[in-house]
Amino acid sequence: MDCRRNELNHHNLIQLILYLLHLKISLIMKIYFYFFFLLFLIMTTNCGESPPFSGKVTITNDGEWGSMVYLIQPRSFDGIASSYEGIVLDSAIVDVEGNFVFNEMPNAPESILLQIAVQKKGERFLNKLENEHLDRANYFPLIWENGKAINISANAIHFQKSFSIKNPSAQNAAMLRLRDIRIDSFNKHLSINAEDDHDEQKIIEQAEALLNYQKPLMDFANESSELLPAIVAVRWVSIEDDYERVPEFLFNQCEKWKKNTPNHPWVIQLCEKGSREILPVMKGDMIPDFPLPMLSDETFPLKELLSKELTILDLWASWCAPCRTENRDFLVPLWDKHHKAGFQIVGYALDASEKTWKSAIEKDGADRWLHASHLQGDDSPFFNKLNIKTIPANFLIDGSGKVIAKNLHGEDLVKFVDEYMSCLLYTSDAADE
Repeated sequence: MDCRRNELNHHNLIQLILYLLHLKISLIMKIYFYFFFLLFLIMTTNCGESPPFSGKVTITNDGEWGSMVYLIQPRSFDGIASSYEGIVLDSAIVDVEGNFVFNEMPNAPESILLQIAVQKKGERFLNKLENEHLDRANYFPLIWENGKAINISANAIHFQKSFSIKNPSAQNAAMLRLRDIRIDSFNKHLSINAEDDHDEQKIIEQAEALLNYQKPLMDFANESSELLPAIVAVRWVSIEDDYERVPEFLFNQCEKWKKNTPNHPWVIQLCEKGSREILPVMKGDMIPDFPLPMLSDETFPLKELLSKELTILDLWASWCAPCRTENRDFLVPLWDKHHKAGFQIVGYALDASEKTWKSAIEKDGADRWLHASHLQGDDSPFFNKLNIKTIPANFLIDGSGKVIAKNLHGEDLVKFVDEYMSCLLYTSDAADE
């Protein structure tokens, strides 16, 4: 609307009202003129001002989606991108043309993270956020700050995927890039593995696919100079809050942000999860020296069992199908190939039955190397010391006791051991010359 033209209209209308008041017209007519004059002033007073948050959501006529949008604020680090955790601050009606407006927003002198969501008709929980099927994700996390109006557009069916922001701030532009990275990585690595498959090889492949999905998100967080987009990336790495396979990433994120914004509550909460005391043993750490009850009925400190060259600490169980496959197809050939050159394997089993444990060792041909177990099943003191819960798992340990790699399986494990042992042999030969 042209503000200068409005000023002229105001002036002309005022002159008309004053003229009419001098005429001998009825009281009712004067009231009508007053009413329309006030209505005109209200409609034109805020000339040029746009609402703080507005946009357009396309809702199809299939009746699946409700005609409301919801503004949700996470209450904690764990609440980011999590269903049922956020506070619904406000809602807005989506009109027949798809338009909505939030006229009042939270006071935010500094940037805060909010989530805008749509819900299906009949949904009881207005803070439900869909993460399992990214193509149907019903929310988008965005950054709000006082004075920086936001105008968005999206399709209700593919809300997150179709979400766009007109002239986004730098932080919201980063959020859009992160969304694209997440969807692209999901489509490449997880969409084909979405079905529940208990085939032993598929289990390993799915674990590898999950890590490959996570890597671009971790790269984004590591490279980000903005806290809030990085925090969302950390949460999208694992909505389930399971960072057991990537503790180095969580630890490094804590170290990074506590230097820049140590007092932010989400940084404090992040660092509670990224504390060395509760994280699994990481690459570069010294493996804990823990007394292990051996298959031979003796007990030895772990470090007395390590090779001076390279040792695999293999964490397995007789009931773990992928572990048994790894024994037969990869560890046995590696042992036969490299043992004489100083390669060692120490197996630790998460078993409860001594008979079943010993039988599995014999059947797999794993009796070539050392074995230990507390035979306490899931209640393993050694697993508690390592802060891990998931198998198959392994740590590759050099002669000093330092973890130089971890959780390598299949051909990746073979390649690492072959190259490492070849390098040691070359170094030894060079030293002899």
